[in-house]
Amino acid sequence: MTLRALVGGIALCLAIAAPARADGCDALTARLIRGTGASLAGRTGPLVVFRAADAERMSLDCRPPRRMVFRSRDREPQRVYFVLIGLAAKTLAGASAERVEVLAMNLHQAALLSGAPQLGRVGGAVLRCEPSDRLDGSSEGALCRLAADRRARPRRKASLSAAPDAG
Repeated sequence: MTLRALVGGIALCLAIAAPARADGCDALTARLIRGTGASLAGRTGPLVVFRAADAERMSLDCRPPRRMVFRSRDREPQRVYFVLIGLAAKTLAGASAERVEVLAMNLHQAALLSGAPQLGRVGGAVLRCEPSDRLDGSSEGALCRLAADRRARPRRKASLSAAPDAG
């Protein structure tokens, strides 16, 4: 195979793969809009920004691993902020919305009390909430990051039945 044919083949593969990645991000964006009630504010490459009444900022980074950021202006946001995170986790990672909502509230409170970022996992979601206090004593609100859990899951091996043979 000549170098020219090899380069042409690689270019063709990249041209075919680019729309597939865009379509995947577009499809996930549409599912997040349906699942959370947020609206699309804009998109630049792999970064999608949403408008949501319950968060100052809600954004999705479509590059692997796909992850989301939620920011509230309030140091102690209303419960609907955490509901929004749960709904997004259900769409992004297939996790239980209610369990992620509770995890987000607990991590947020622990981050405020400890002054350190807090990390937790539930279902297929990984969540990290950070304290919002700055060294100058002011507050920047609440910040949580969500991603699908990429840890390897143990697989069950096929086995024979433990029942005794008939006969």
